[in-house]
Amino acid sequence: MNTPRSREGNMIRYLVYLIFFIMVALTDNLALRSSAISIWHVILFLIVAVMCSLFYVYRFKREQRFFDLSYNSAWTSCYKQTLILSVAVALIRIGVSYLQLYQGAPASGLQMAYMQHSSNLRYWFVMLANGIVLPVLEEYLCSGFLFNYWFRNEKKAVAYFGILCSGLLYAVLTFQFAPIIFTANLLLGMIFAWSYLSTQTLWLPLYLAVLNGVLTVITITI
Repeated sequence: MNTPRSREGNMIRYLVYLIFFIMVALTDNLALRSSAISIWHVILFLIVAVMCSLFYVYRFKREQRFFDLSYNSAWTSCYKQTLILSVAVALIRIGVSYLQLYQGAPASGLQMAYMQHSSNLRYWFVMLANGIVLPVLEEYLCSGFLFNYWFRNEKKAVAYFGILCSGLLYAVLTFQFAPIIFTANLLLGMIFAWSYLSTQTLWLPLYLAVLNGVLTVITITI
């Protein structure tokens, strides 16, 4: 039960991590749906988000001792790969914005919540919560813990299936189910998962997820 080889333990741990994430998402939604951002909503979000983040980081680092880390590579040494993936993320995000502006694609729930009650404080809250915090937590769930628990086999078929599952989970956890947005998030989630497997470090998918989150907030507020 105390190692990533225990299926029962993995299931319980992953459900706990998922519940923590949902709690953070709910506090974010509580703040966004209010007509005016309340300082108490912000404080509640920050408390839950910090608790969840510290818990994720602690558990992820603790569980790394069960894995062979000899193949880890520093993502900052993969300049070409990082640049290509960064451009790919930016192009996907720009493509979604283009379809929304000129092809009648539906707005996301985040866009509608922001446009209904836009303000300077709300902008910075959205940037922090939806541009940085939630994308980071999603990657711990969709790449880090998911592959550590369920896709440890080093066969290509397992890796491909894991990438697909990771992309699907990422798309679901964004809570945006319009076909175009869901498809874009599915593709982005698969890119993040592939970057994790190719470098065996979580830093690259975390960076890409935050880049996507920040670009998302920028494109919905301009």
